[in-house]
Amino acid sequence: MDIGVVFPQTEVGYDPGAVRAIGQAVDDLGYTHLAAYDHVLGADTDVHGDLGGPYTIHHPFREPLTMFAYLAACTSLGFATSILIGPQRQTALLAKQAAEVDLLCQGRFRLGLGIGWNRVEYDALGIPFENRAAILEEQVAVLRSLWTSESVTTEGRFHHITAAGIAPLPAQRPIPVWIGAFAPAALRRVGRLADGWFPHVRPGGGLENALDLIREGAAEVGRDLSGFQFEGRIEYATRDHDTIAAHARKWREAGASHLSLITMHADLETADDHIAALAEMAPVLLA
Repeated sequence: MDIGVVFPQTEVGYDPGAVRAIGQAVDDLGYTHLAAYDHVLGADTDVHGDLGGPYTIHHPFREPLTMFAYLAACTSLGFATSILIGPQRQTALLAKQAAEVDLLCQGRFRLGLGIGWNRVEYDALGIPFENRAAILEEQVAVLRSLWTSESVTTEGRFHHITAAGIAPLPAQRPIPVWIGAFAPAALRRVGRLADGWFPHVRPGGGLENALDLIREGAAEVGRDLSGFQFEGRIEYATRDHDTIAAHARKWREAGASHLSLITMHADLETADDHIAALAEMAPVLLA
């Protein structure tokens, strides 16, 4: 099981030195990968009210693909967006950007996608919020075509490409596409489309039921899930080493291929505080 770290976006996002410091610390401590959440825009809840999600205009987010490209030059880490809101982006541009990250990190990139919850963000980016699931369903196939073929022609509901392609192609052909999902329809979509999954449930807390729905989705299209992977998450906030180690064991026993440590929501105030937490947990998780 590969063990990595979730970049603490919302807690060090205003510190330009934090990106390199945390990335290099994650690498030096022996973690395998760095994952990052994504939001292009935050909404002003004083104007919009409650939009149903945890982030607002006051939460900083580094742009993941740009950050990963930067860190690829100074670390040997793998990278994962967990997740990036794919449907609100132009698919051809996303394919190009992801291919560049994959080349720069020498094939150690996973593109995690999801549909998101922030209608304000979709509106500002000119994409109909109501179409986000349908766009993602079509988007994954288009991305894979652009990553594996020199010339692509596709005529879909949302994508229209005529004899065009990206160059250079990525190191991985195609880049693994993972999906973050927890609703039943979204879990079946994972089974139909994805190489991997970012769960919102845990072992003993709904994980097996969710995996059953993923298997149902795969069966609908005759997919073989023998190479399917998923990534668990564990929270540093408990600060209880035995509990954290036990949670890591449960993810391993459940079949997780990857695990990421989250240091957010633990009253850590600086990048150095987050790095100290990662160093504290390295002998617990990486031994």
